[in-house]
Amino acid sequence: MSITEILFWFLTAMAVGGALMMVTSKNPVYSVLWLIVVFFAISGHYILLNAQFLAVVNIIVYAGAIMVLFLFVIMLMNMNADNEPQKNIWLKIAGMIAGGCLLLVFIAAIRQTEALQIQKVNTGGQTGLIHLLGKTLFTDYVLPFEISSVLFLSAMVGAVVLGRKGD
Repeated sequence: MSITEILFWFLTAMAVGGALMMVTSKNPVYSVLWLIVVFFAISGHYILLNAQFLAVVNIIVYAGAIMVLFLFVIMLMNMNADNEPQKNIWLKIAGMIAGGCLLLVFIAAIRQTEALQIQKVNTGGQTGLIHLLGKTLFTDYVLPFEISSVLFLSAMVGAVVLGRKGD
């Protein structure tokens, strides 16, 4: 058994254990902290897959920024079971339909893994490296990249305008 396999199984156990603890934890703050453990385990899997950029972005964006926002919102909310509104039956049905659609997407993605593995072999397994990602982003996808940057800029300007106090 190689060190890569040992790391893979350790990170897998850490991710599954963290996910189970997140779901079964009674305290929502502990659930968020366990979710951070899951994100770090997933980042470890990205490193094993030679996708260093995704690992760093996962740690910075999800484990850093998003989890801080989750903790901030959870700590500001009053999480009493007495104040929780009753769920409508239509919301439960919509949730089951959305979950079924997600399951179909997962099944479709799993069915395409063989074609993706063949493509990875053809590229030499270097698809996750940062310089190849940058080269692809700024050659093949430069127009969608620039459109998304203008969209983010307009969202920031809109947030500043909405957040300004009226004069």
